[in-house]
Amino acid sequence: MKKSLFFLIVMANFVVISVHGQKAPSGDPKDFKVKSCLHSVGYSGIWRGQALLTVDQFLVKAKELGFDGVMLGTKRPHVSLIDYDDAARKKLRARIKELGLELVCLAGYNDFTAGVDKAGVPNVEIQAIYIGELARLASDLGTDMVRIFTGYERSGVPFDKQYAMVVEGLQMAGKIAARYGVTLVVQNHHDIAVHHDVMRWLLDEVNLPNVKAAFDCWAPTMQGLSAEEIKAAIHTMKPDILLTTVADYQKMPRFRYESGQVNYVEEIAENRMVPTGEGFLDYKTFISTLKEIGYQGYISYEMCAPLKGGGSVENLDYNARAFLKYLNQFK
Repeated sequence: MKKSLFFLIVMANFVVISVHGQKAPSGDPKDFKVKSCLHSVGYSGIWRGQALLTVDQFLVKAKELGFDGVMLGTKRPHVSLIDYDDAARKKLRARIKELGLELVCLAGYNDFTAGVDKAGVPNVEIQAIYIGELARLASDLGTDMVRIFTGYERSGVPFDKQYAMVVEGLQMAGKIAARYGVTLVVQNHHDIAVHHDVMRWLLDEVNLPNVKAAFDCWAPTMQGLSAEEIKAAIHTMKPDILLTTVADYQKMPRFRYESGQVNYVEEIAENRMVPTGEGFLDYKTFISTLKEIGYQGYISYEMCAPLKGGGSVENLDYNARAFLKYLNQFK
């Protein structure tokens, strides 16, 4: 009897996710639609010199700019769990609906390998519970998706130990999120499983219907992949891509003067954000391949680094409009 009840609960969660969740790529290019999303992080004043808008000001801005949906960051100064009680959640959900926007997802900020050197602290459990609370927040606000990360690799600790922590954390968090009908999309951002082949392995090992991928162009580009290799990476991740985020960059060369040699030593270049299409990321190939596989999710835009031209509201708006203009070519 207990086994039957457990099966029914699991299937109920699966049905909720399958019916109401984001759709995986269909394989048919005809199913591709350009659906734009603006991430609130660009208007949260986090990066040097960038302007800060309140959550409501950001929502109004996204509507005025012409975005279809929004992604809301779940940390101060935006939608932090600390600040959003039941009343605040109802108010925000109503406001998003009033503006005619789609809340595409919430952006979580986790790191499953934090505290790997302190075995006495159940960090993986703590992270999973945090993500579970984000899932509850997402459900309260009217979305069924939370963007999360894996973990940063810590030196002096075996890789597989850290990898195993990520697997354990994703499985725990995924099962909690399923209670709320929420899908977790893992962004290829943190060190663990940042390469698409390892990400494919990771998701297969986690093996939950509501743990999928938020696959971006930036990491494969920084790994030195060619256009053809990036296309192959998308096809590798095809069954699980539910979200992608765009941010374009130019390299700022850096050199350090060595007086003893009366010369300069080249350092790792800085990346600086520029309007979409003006940087070194091959978004033409990336988005064209998403279209090829029948991608059905949103294409989100974020301004998550110092921007060419500074961080004024006017310049942030200029970059957001440039993204929408760039996206129009794929309609």
